[in-house]
Amino acid sequence: MPVDPAGLFRPINIALLTISDTRTLESDTSGTILAGRIAAAGHTLVARAIEKDDVARIVDRLNAWVGDRNVDCVITTGGTGLTGRDVTPEALDRVRQAGNGKDIPGFGELFRWISFQTIGTSTVQSRAHAVLAGGTYIFALPGSNGAVKDGWDGILAEQLDSRNRPCNFVELMPRLREV
Repeated sequence: MPVDPAGLFRPINIALLTISDTRTLESDTSGTILAGRIAAAGHTLVARAIEKDDVARIVDRLNAWVGDRNVDCVITTGGTGLTGRDVTPEALDRVRQAGNGKDIPGFGELFRWISFQTIGTSTVQSRAHAVLAGGTYIFALPGSNGAVKDGWDGILAEQLDSRNRPCNFVELMPRLREV
């Protein structure tokens, strides 16, 4: 995708949430990969946390960040699979509904297409998901290192760059809270 070299780069504030029953900040390799890519892209990591695979806890954390005007975007990693403990998409749906938001279906569709290039048909087990809630973007990526690389490198790096053409998520931010 073309980046307009004459365009102005607008860094955004991103919160990062790892959803896992077992990871700690020290063992959270996918979160560390994302944090590094966020910084390398020139954005600001304003918060980083880990929550257990529990809908209520995830919803509470996401709602707090959606309500924080210092957070433009939230990226989550983990909890997007098919097991009983994988509840991240359900949490995003609750936050979207409470925030009078919208689904961003193209994100999950594009993620699975990109992921197919790496892991083949196993990508059908991913429920990567994105919503807009209260004027804040929320992107849910699977928890593997490969998945966060695919999601960031293949989608988010470009869409969170204000210079990306023909369009990007950043240029919409001033109008996201309009009714």
